[in-house]
Amino acid sequence: MKRILEGVLEFQRTTFPANREHYERLASGQRPEALLITCADSRIEPGRITQTKPGDLFIVRNVGNLVPVYGDSDPSVSAAVEYSLEVLSVQDIIVCGHTHCGAMEALLSPEQLKKLPSVATWLKRAGGLRRPDGPDALNHLVEQNVLTQISHLRTYPSVSRLEQSGELRLHGWVYDIPTGAVRAWNPDHGQFLPLEAALETQAV
Repeated sequence: MKRILEGVLEFQRTTFPANREHYERLASGQRPEALLITCADSRIEPGRITQTKPGDLFIVRNVGNLVPVYGDSDPSVSAAVEYSLEVLSVQDIIVCGHTHCGAMEALLSPEQLKKLPSVATWLKRAGGLRRPDGPDALNHLVEQNVLTQISHLRTYPSVSRLEQSGELRLHGWVYDIPTGAVRAWNPDHGQFLPLEAALETQAV
């Protein structure tokens, strides 16, 4: 905790003064470019991965980067989606999963959840994920989960309406922890491609 407190003081002494004008502008309101839904995993740093500044991203983080279907009893994610679209007018929503995801590991090995009843209840919201086999099962499940959560987003009336009118784009990413690489879902190719390739086709 000492290191965290020292970090706050260092932010106040150096980072904030160096960016004072930017932070002062943020006090008048926010205009984020996108809503990013990603995992609560401590190894994921959205701002660093995307090289964005405070105010650029509206971020939702939870265990497994899940999006419960519309009308679920837990309104936290739906409230964030609703606010980002209806108030902040974001035009892009990114669902970003990651390799070595503990939530997906638990879905592959449910015995890990015996002492984690709240986590088990939350992960039921992942939807009907198929348990893949083989040595690469975890990575396949991570990818499948991203696509499933995008399909859950489409159950939200505001998402469906705005996507159909061309005012909203949905994106699926997978971040690779040991390499820093990001792969993006390309619907034309039916697979996740390196971000560079996806960027060339604008399918990011």
